Amino acid sequence: MKILQRIGYYLGGFAIGLVLLAFFLNGRGVSCEYNYGPEGRVLKSIRTKTLQFSEASKTTIATKTIDTAAISYLLKEGDVDFSKSQPRQEPCGIYYISGTTKDKKQFELLVQNCDSIATMQSIKQLD
Repeated sequence: MKILQRIGYYLGGFAIGLVLLAFFLNGRGVSCEYNYGPEGRVLKSIRTKTLQFSEASKTTIATKTIDTAAISYLLKEGDVDFSKSQPRQEPCGIYYISGTTKDKKQFELLVQNCDSIATMQSIKQLD
C-alpha cells in the first residue's frame, strides 16, 4: 500500500469520526472549559444554577461592601476551600469560596449548593 493511500484512509476515517462526534455532541451543552478539577466543577455547578441570597447576604450587598458583579467574579475565579466545606451534607452541600475581587478586596462566600438552586448564605470580607 502506497503512502498516499494510507494518508487517504487516515483522513477519511478522521473525517467520519469528526462527523459522528459532531452528531452525538450536538445540542448537549458540552463545553470545553480548561478546568476539569473538582474546584472548577463545583464553581461551574454553582454558576449555572439560580442564585438566591439569604437575608444576611442581602444586608452585606445593601451596605455596598460587595456587589453582584464582584460575587459573579468570585464564583468564576475564586478558590473552594474543601477543608471547611461539607460537600456531602444532605440535602445540599455547603461550600466555602474565597478570593480577591478586581478591586483587591478579599472575601469569603458560604454557598449552599442544592439540585436546582444555589443559596448565598453569608458574605464575609477578610481584609
